[in-house]
Amino acid sequence: MEQQPISVCMISGPESRRIRRALESVAGWTTEIIVVLNEEVADGTDQIAHEFGAKVYRERWKGYVPQKNSAAEKASQPWLLGLDADEVVSPGLQCEIADAIAAEARCPRHAAYSFPRCTFFAGKWIRHGDWYPDRKVLLWRRGHARWAGVEPHAALEVSGSVGRLKHDLQHYSMENLDHFVRKSIDYSDYFVRHAAAMGLQASCLDIWGRSLWRFVRSYFLRLGFLDGWQGYCIARMTAFQTFLRYAKLRERAIAQRDTV
Repeated sequence: MEQQPISVCMISGPESRRIRRALESVAGWTTEIIVVLNEEVADGTDQIAHEFGAKVYRERWKGYVPQKNSAAEKASQPWLLGLDADEVVSPGLQCEIADAIAAEARCPRHAAYSFPRCTFFAGKWIRHGDWYPDRKVLLWRRGHARWAGVEPHAALEVSGSVGRLKHDLQHYSMENLDHFVRKSIDYSDYFVRHAAAMGLQASCLDIWGRSLWRFVRSYFLRLGFLDGWQGYCIARMTAFQTFLRYAKLRERAIAQRDTV
């Protein structure tokens, strides 16, 4: 494939076990790869990035949103592609991105593009439930978008219209159930800090009702049952994540009340 005017923008912690696959999926057909690496990383992630010609910058961890903006600010190409170490650009998506950029060169239409993200979990590509299509805006014209959102969930704010691509970005997010549980705990802590800062409260109805709704939506309404036991596991764990977030928020409020 002809080289495209794209800067790939990545942030990374110690990802030597996963980043090679991500870099392989963009090397050769993109012009520039930028990796902003946490300054303390010492597992060889930087060496792997250098193998693919990446420009590596070591920076103090500032949070997902500032870190991603820092990577984007270093880009030199007309188009930027945000990529995480656990994501892979599929061959079909590569071709579709190239076609979109060629069309934009002839007749500019969009400031950014979204595409579906498909997650590999427990030996299966998940194509239903809350995890799919999980459409993300990750390709944008330089100067027309900026990362925003609530930690740890960064999202692009785009100035202009957003086109839609159809091929999948492959996502190797969950290595196993233990990893799923650890992420659920970490994300619940982020949620509690943000919700508390916003002055939000959690009722008993939030704790039970929201978690039940998440299971019903994921497993039944969004057809998670078609993904087999993995779909059931995802629906149950998604419900547990929701339960954990609101239960911990209520626990925090009770603890603060008791200390007054």
